Amino acid sequence: MYNFKIRANEWPILKLKLQRKYNHLTDADLEFQEGQEDDLLRRLAKRLNRNIDYVIFTLSKEMVDLDSNQL
Repeated sequence: MYNFKIRANEWPILKLKLQRKYNHLTDADLEFQEGQEDDLLRRLAKRLNRNIDYVIFTLSKEMVDLDSNQL
């Protein structure tokens, strides 16, 4: 279990940023329910061919400034 949380109100913006950065991700890859962060992290790690630490780093970096249009 990872100590990583995403709030429901942050997810739509974060999802959009991920879709723009990794355009091969599908809606199914990005399906998320609050409290199911571990499932999301594992799914993204597999689809991005990266480890979970990289996925957490990437998501955390994007969450710092959700209003930014940068990827």
